[in-house]
Amino acid sequence: MEYKLRGKVWLYPGSDPWHFVSLSKQAAKEIKENFAPTGRGFGSVPVTVTLGNTTWDTSIFPDSKSGTYVLPLKAAVRKQEDISDGRTISYTLQVRV
Repeated sequence: MEYKLRGKVWLYPGSDPWHFVSLSKQAAKEIKENFAPTGRGFGSVPVTVTLGNTTWDTSIFPDSKSGTYVLPLKAAVRKQEDISDGRTISYTLQVRV
């Protein structure tokens, strides 16, 4: 299942802050209904993400506070695609089963 999504990058505070983008509630609902039972640790769902010219394998994680899944954006991807906190990005997410 593939999703074309947009979202605003946000920073999870801490001593070593992480950058995330939240999935749309509609995409999260579909993913939860179709793939949550096969999720791994912490309810994660394995995905392949394409953002600009960068494609990588990672996982999305459920966020009970926002009621959606969050996608972590690792430093190498942010650097390669010139992404910072507060920027709106477009990306493609494909669920791997």
